[in-house]
Amino acid sequence: MKPTISIVVAIFNRKDELFELLNSLNAQTDKDFEVIIVDDGSLIDLKPTIHNFEEILNIKYFKKTNSGPGLSRNYGAKRAANEWLVFVDSDVIVEKDYIENIKNSILTIPCDAFGGADKAHKGFNLMQKAISYSMTSVFTTGGIRGNKKAVSKFQPRSFNMGVKKEVFEKVGGFSEMRIGEDPDLSMTLWENGFTTAFFDTIAVYHKRRVDFGKFSKQVYQFGCARPILNQRHPNYVKISFAFPTLFLLGYVLGFIEYFILGKGFILALYGLYTFMVLIHSMIVTKNIAIAGMAVISTYIQMFSYGYGFLKSWILLNIFRMKPENAFPKHFHKV
Repeated sequence: MKPTISIVVAIFNRKDELFELLNSLNAQTDKDFEVIIVDDGSLIDLKPTIHNFEEILNIKYFKKTNSGPGLSRNYGAKRAANEWLVFVDSDVIVEKDYIENIKNSILTIPCDAFGGADKAHKGFNLMQKAISYSMTSVFTTGGIRGNKKAVSKFQPRSFNMGVKKEVFEKVGGFSEMRIGEDPDLSMTLWENGFTTAFFDTIAVYHKRRVDFGKFSKQVYQFGCARPILNQRHPNYVKISFAFPTLFLLGYVLGFIEYFILGKGFILALYGLYTFMVLIHSMIVTKNIAIAGMAVISTYIQMFSYGYGFLKSWILLNIFRMKPENAFPKHFHKV
């Protein structure tokens, strides 16, 4: 018997993205699934978009006060009728065999939770493709978002993540964290003896942020969240988490070396890194314009994440602040 699927989408305002997501779900080769849309207090009316698909998709729509994506997904999960919960971000598009491949993979790869890769669609603009490269590149994240070979233990993320409903309920679902709630859930699953897997046939097309300013703010928040996650899950701390901060500090040290000592050895290493990112992104994207923008997005990612990590680490470990006091916007008060 094939597994049953409930797609759960937490959304805030993204009307156009929701239409594209639902359109891609409507094109599925396997039509046997339900879609649960949880409107997390949007300031615009999403009902007209939902109405376009109500007769062709099995949709349940709920609107609630804003609480962040994690608790909104919990809200949707409680109302899901099927045995597997599949969480996707509202700004993704899925291939027409997405549901079919999920069901086939569940039957062949035993696990309690799973995830898949994200990548750039050919229809995305140049900046979206550049940001997608930097978020999945071996030169930034080590490729942990892009494939199972990059890590020994795959950590599903909520842009493309499935969990058995009974397992999800046993661990209490997503926490009160607004940022970093998905790695928090993955590590909680591991701590409770549950297994995760990577399904290589269920990649989604993830739009992410559409300008460098919003992207910088997003990855800064990711950086702030990591030391909080390290405190919550000390058994899964890795030295590599601090790499963007070391990258940032090394860059500053390079300028100090150059202007005070008159030497440019450190900056030369950054020049080599830049060249490698440029060449690699050109090979991956096959577009010199995207490659040039990918260099910029890579530095934005490393600097913004690194600064967020450093700030969070100092507040939590030097000033001994509680995470909810240091970053109140990162937590929903329950």
